[in-house]
Amino acid sequence: MGAVREVVSGVLTWPWLSEPHGYDFNGYLVRDPGGNVCIDPVQVDDEVLATLGREGVAVVALTNRNHVRAAAAVRARTGARVLIHPADAPYARQQGAVIDGELVPGERVGPLTVVAVPGKSPGEVAFHWPERRLLIVGDAIIGNPPGACAFLREKVMDDPPRLRASVRALLALDFDVLLVGDGTPILGGAKERVAALCESVSA
Repeated sequence: MGAVREVVSGVLTWPWLSEPHGYDFNGYLVRDPGGNVCIDPVQVDDEVLATLGREGVAVVALTNRNHVRAAAAVRARTGARVLIHPADAPYARQQGAVIDGELVPGERVGPLTVVAVPGKSPGEVAFHWPERRLLIVGDAIIGNPPGACAFLREKVMDDPPRLRASVRALLALDFDVLLVGDGTPILGGAKERVAALCESVSA
């Protein structure tokens, strides 16, 4: 497990290597004066948990039902509220997650706008920071191989055509940086990589 580092200004990240996948899963902490937002917290060791405790976390925002991950540990340490789209909440609760509230597409969580990207699961969301031209995704897009975008295997998707349409719709947003839950973040030219992914599956 890697230490917490700043991936772009105001956004911290820490990785956890998923050996079955062969790439990192990533947790994020978005600093915000109104209360920091932790997105999809991956497994935490004592050092990472101590850092999150020092920084403070107001909200843990989960992009999908499969990214509960270390939400309970962060919630217990910081008192953060755990939020998820209501369509994915029942499954997350079945996995033992305590869910404190809902993520509603179009509303803001800290500086981030919640964007619906259903398909992998019905309640998958992404987070857009328009002022920073930054997009954070969970399982809608993965950053693998490094520098490129890909989809997860179709067998883990509820509705592959719907997911492809959801990702294509992301191209209407203004973003240059793509922070991914799975794989390697793309810190420049990200919209072009997502467009290339969409073209590759529609060809």
